[in-house]
Amino acid sequence: MDVDLSPKLAQKLYGGDGGSYHAWCPNELPMLKQGNIGAGKLFLAKYGLALPKYSDSAKVAYVLQGHGVAGIVLPEKEEKVLAIKTGDAIALPFGVVTWWYNKEDTELQILFLGDTKTAHKPGSFTDFFLTGSNGIFTGFSMEFVCRAWDVDESTAKALVGNQKDNGIVKVDAGAKVPEPNKDHRNGMALNCLEAPLDVDIKGGGRVVVLNTKNLPLVGEVGLGADLVRLDGNAMCSPGFSCDSALQVTYIVRGSGRAQIVGVDGKRVLETTVKAGNLFIVPRFFVVSKISDNDGLEWFSIITTPNPIFTHMAGRTSAWKALSPEVLQASFKVTPEVEKTFRSKRMNSEIFFAPTN
Repeated sequence: MDVDLSPKLAQKLYGGDGGSYHAWCPNELPMLKQGNIGAGKLFLAKYGLALPKYSDSAKVAYVLQGHGVAGIVLPEKEEKVLAIKTGDAIALPFGVVTWWYNKEDTELQILFLGDTKTAHKPGSFTDFFLTGSNGIFTGFSMEFVCRAWDVDESTAKALVGNQKDNGIVKVDAGAKVPEPNKDHRNGMALNCLEAPLDVDIKGGGRVVVLNTKNLPLVGEVGLGADLVRLDGNAMCSPGFSCDSALQVTYIVRGSGRAQIVGVDGKRVLETTVKAGNLFIVPRFFVVSKISDNDGLEWFSIITTPNPIFTHMAGRTSAWKALSPEVLQASFKVTPEVEKTFRSKRMNSEIFFAPTN
């Protein structure tokens, strides 16, 4: 497989005083196009408002930093207004209209990962803004706008033309924004930093898996996700998605080393990863990571709502399930070597704490 798998940083697409939007380009990260995956990041300064829009792709949003407010309108449903904070994951199915707002001093940062198989451009999200200089109604004639909204021409011109900015704006400090409703979070968002842990290995790491059980909307999105926090100098077991899913990984914080091995035992990637990097593991390829001293944290989406992984080391690995005779013959080793191999990692799985 001759595709560049090296991690990449997002590039700025647009922005102003209110904030900016960045995205990963399929030309720089070819696996985005091949895997029909889109990825972007929203940065909102204080009083920054990301104008209402919808997208051609289903997504999972993850709050990387800050506190803010999200407005979400599901098709033919009322608006949900959510308070959001660092660690929140939000499933955004097809057709939802969203807006995002930050009233805090700390910059609000939100990651978007999604499936672009039905998008206009494979590997990229295309957004359709409801307002602003590139809003959809700027393309209609005044006759159509007036009749659609049942307003006179002067009102229509004000509604369509007053907002000269596009995408992201900065509102006045005294501007009124809807207050969040705590009940609206139910079924809409899950905080991965507060949710029960699916895996917790002392000295190794922790995992929270996002699936249809703890956030049913991911079933509509068609994606699963997880947040992994690897302790300092710990290792994540080599493993692969055994249900033909792609794994798209964004490094939230920390740094470390990653290796990916593909067809015919060929190492297709050996690299250092750091905060802000995005990389993609192809279907059935085996990936492993080792964190640096300060640990490594990443958020991933998997292109199935309930992913299944096979690990190649540790107590639950495929090796432990194979019979001793098959292992001995396959490795072409003595029974003593096979017993030594089998006896290791009997009390550890998925994450391995550093040795003394």
